[in-house]
Amino acid sequence: MANVTISKIHKHYDDFHAVKGISLEIKDKEFVVLVGPSGCGKTTTLRMVAGLESITEGQILIGNQVVNDLPPMDRDIAMVFQNYALYPHMSIYDNMAFGLKMRKFDKPEIEKRVKNAAEILGITDHLHRKPRMLSGGQRQRVALGRAIVRNPQVFLFDEPLSNLDAKLRIQMRIEIKKLHARLATTSMYVTHDQVEAMTLGDRVVVMNHGIIQQVGEPLDLYNNPANKYVAGFIGSPPMNFSDVTISEKGGALYANNTAMNIRVPDDVAARLRGHVNKPVTLGIRPEDLHMARGDDTADNTLTAIVEVSEQLGSEVMLDVKVAGGGMVASVEPTVRVKPQEAIKLGLKPKGLRFFDKETEKVI
Repeated sequence: MANVTISKIHKHYDDFHAVKGISLEIKDKEFVVLVGPSGCGKTTTLRMVAGLESITEGQILIGNQVVNDLPPMDRDIAMVFQNYALYPHMSIYDNMAFGLKMRKFDKPEIEKRVKNAAEILGITDHLHRKPRMLSGGQRQRVALGRAIVRNPQVFLFDEPLSNLDAKLRIQMRIEIKKLHARLATTSMYVTHDQVEAMTLGDRVVVMNHGIIQQVGEPLDLYNNPANKYVAGFIGSPPMNFSDVTISEKGGALYANNTAMNIRVPDDVAARLRGHVNKPVTLGIRPEDLHMARGDDTADNTLTAIVEVSEQLGSEVMLDVKVAGGGMVASVEPTVRVKPQEAIKLGLKPKGLRFFDKETEKVI
């Protein structure tokens, strides 16, 4: 196994700057997920590590070896693609064994590795079949098995679950998590799905416009986002944002607009003193909102108009209209409201986040 060191790498496609000088250290046996929207540079970064894209500037090391100019076959990596890339005319056994045959492994070793990988993935009974006879989830297991038999230093995953239906994606996430716990191989995983990133990654790398926005453990990104982009990307449903002005009254700070007059918690107020009488962005997650109760004070509630009520069983998701835009609130499953009904929502003060209007960094 090995660590992967990415140092100030750039990727240019003519006039388009796809990756802008990112640096990242992936520790030995660590599972790191690169997440971000389409075009953010995550897949390009993965392909540069794999050797499928050239590096315009910077350096990549696998273990202690600089691999900038090494062809993919010499990097001791195995890659799992989005589209499975199985040979339709070959059996599952031959698909998994093909790479080993090309590397001149002897037959007993090939058979041992293929059967071991098939046992791990639960596809032993399918080794004689052709890919067309398998479901999407089973085909993805074959693609994983083809990587496992290589016993590489690094696994690279390029959105491997995006072609599966929602239920199967959840199942395969669990399988990949178990697989990493068993094999303990250094892994880089690319996805646009933040839920996938949060559930799989030891650490998550949030990217946008070719730049790393923040790196951290999943709960750290959720609880302590570095900027508005990360706060809005991590979490499902995403964080709500409202434009507010900070005012001071009786030594306390308040976040105001026409829908709310929220008292700022004392531990946050110290950081906001320099923004009194200035506009900032208030962030609050849907799960930090609830239907106002008797113990909610006036400076701990906001007024909203219900637009849509979604009954989800374990919760009710309310799409509401407030001053300056909309919000989503995740409330108790017993709540029953009608469209255009005026309601009051209480909030958890500790869930408030404030962002600078210009830099969008957390205050």
